[in-house]
Amino acid sequence: MTGEPAEDGAAVEAQDQQQGGAQEVQPEPAPLLTLRDGLPPVVDSPEALARVCELVAAGSGPVAIDAERASGYRYSSRAYLVQLRREGAGTALVDPIAFDDLAPLQEALEGTEWILHAATQDLPCLAEVGLVPHALFDTELAGRLLGYPRVGLGTLVETVLGFRMKKEHSAVDWSTRPLPAPWLEYAALDVEVLVELRDALAAELVAAGKDEWARQEFDHLRSFEQPARVDAWRRTSGLHRVRGRRALAAVRALWQLRDEIAEQRDVTPGRIIPDAAIIAAATAMPQDRSALLGTKGFHGRGAERYANRWVTALREVAALDDADLPSRSPRGDGPPLPRAWAEKDPVAATRLQLAREAMTALAEQHDVPVENLLTPDYLRRTLWTPPATREPGELLDAVVAMLQGYGARSWQIALAAPVIVQAVLDADAAPQEAPQEAPPTDAD
Repeated sequence: MTGEPAEDGAAVEAQDQQQGGAQEVQPEPAPLLTLRDGLPPVVDSPEALARVCELVAAGSGPVAIDAERASGYRYSSRAYLVQLRREGAGTALVDPIAFDDLAPLQEALEGTEWILHAATQDLPCLAEVGLVPHALFDTELAGRLLGYPRVGLGTLVETVLGFRMKKEHSAVDWSTRPLPAPWLEYAALDVEVLVELRDALAAELVAAGKDEWARQEFDHLRSFEQPARVDAWRRTSGLHRVRGRRALAAVRALWQLRDEIAEQRDVTPGRIIPDAAIIAAATAMPQDRSALLGTKGFHGRGAERYANRWVTALREVAALDDADLPSRSPRGDGPPLPRAWAEKDPVAATRLQLAREAMTALAEQHDVPVENLLTPDYLRRTLWTPPATREPGELLDAVVAMLQGYGARSWQIALAAPVIVQAVLDADAAPQEAPQEAPPTDAD
């Protein structure tokens, strides 16, 4: 569509100014992204999968890949739909539930670069069905390295490519069979422009001198595995309101029982009883079914259904020896929480403060989030127990070795190691304030 002649637009603007100011020009809404090739059928038979594998293998360039899980509905994180798009092959929607694994597709993808958005969300469930990348490009991570303030797929597609994406089916139950056509269209759109988005972001990375950073990050992602959950019950919402170690033990017992039931039924744990119900029961510690069901805040689909099992768990907690009760803070192999550093080691606290300030400035200088500049846990571990030497060259070598051992990438180490070394040296030289005397209490 052609616009107005330039002189007409100028005349209108001049007229607006004469009438008391130019009217604000509203940007045109981005066009809605649509499927170029129409909606493909779901691949759920060996014959259809074989045909898709032929097309993918004969295509050219990188492969856009996405997966849909039933988060919020199912206990497992398995993939219930895998979407692919490659130049010359078009889009394919594969139902992984119909197959023991997707080994034929893995073979067809051999040697290709995968394009994913937020790869850490999809790589574990893709690996579960036999799909592991040879190389990859993560558009979300690329957006972070380029300093984009919002890196959701829809936002990046609209910002970089000028298309608006549909998002009305982002939280549906993908374990539903058959999958409705509107859901499938939404899923297919997620890979529709990933190749174009990858190419645009790759060009920006080169222009910003960050392409090598991205290459190292993407290579590191290939070996990503979901970290093991340690004391996952401590993430129960509202845990900070629980007082006493026995109540903590009750939260642990109820959380673990709910998790067991959820796994057996393959439903998300919150659909058995919500976290709020666990906190309510652990705080009240009812010892019989009637008292439990009468506890304010104890509710959920499985509250009454599994009432006897909840009560049994609470009775077992009431009988525990004190030595078997959990501590308030989790026991880990890392440093203490930063807020405790000043009391436990004032010099380490100074190191952390100096390093954080310098890392923030460095992140702003390079227009990259500070957490992408270096994993915060790596920074804390290095500063809590730094190398013993204070000879600058030796200290730098030792810090580099520590960061490498933790898994930091070369580009991160090159930027962060000098900052850490300087923080260690400056903290040692800084005068330490004496601990302030605690204010008197009534007991005093």
